[in-house]
Amino acid sequence: MRIIHEYSHLGGSEILALRYPLINQEIYQVIESVSAKRTKESKERTKIGEYLYDPKDMNSQFKQAFRTKSFYELRDTYSITLPNTDILIPGAYKQVDFVKDKILVEVQFGKYAFMFYDMAKFQYFFNESKADVGVEIVPCHALHKQMSSGVSYGEQLVYDIERLRRHFPAVSVKIILIDAD
Repeated sequence: MRIIHEYSHLGGSEILALRYPLINQEIYQVIESVSAKRTKESKERTKIGEYLYDPKDMNSQFKQAFRTKSFYELRDTYSITLPNTDILIPGAYKQVDFVKDKILVEVQFGKYAFMFYDMAKFQYFFNESKADVGVEIVPCHALHKQMSSGVSYGEQLVYDIERLRRHFPAVSVKIILIDAD
């Protein structure tokens, strides 16, 4: 895969380049190692029989490549309680797929709400002093058009973050838009 655009929110790119150059390079190496393949036959009314890029296959490749470079999953488990109630819900959790030295990485080929929820998870782990920077790897609009409907694209995420300005997320993030080779 190739990178077509990078967006730096609150200095995310700069922090990675200056404080974590080896991890930054490893992230680029992982992206370059993933090969998008048109192996998913569409059953959608507007794309019947067309072969689309398969997000499950790309996710699997990303997982294997990040694990090879010693990235691991981060999971925080907690109980949910509400003020002034007897409500107690044990076993809730927040989870990020790839972490190394307080750099959180999510690869998102899902709906837009999941991209935005990743920003909330970055904020959560930053608030818990378990993260310095979040990295979101997402398809660009051109790649999104060649995938199943429902997959979002990074340009929308960048657009929204720009309009929220410094308010959310209040953590440094680097957003990487990718496309097939």
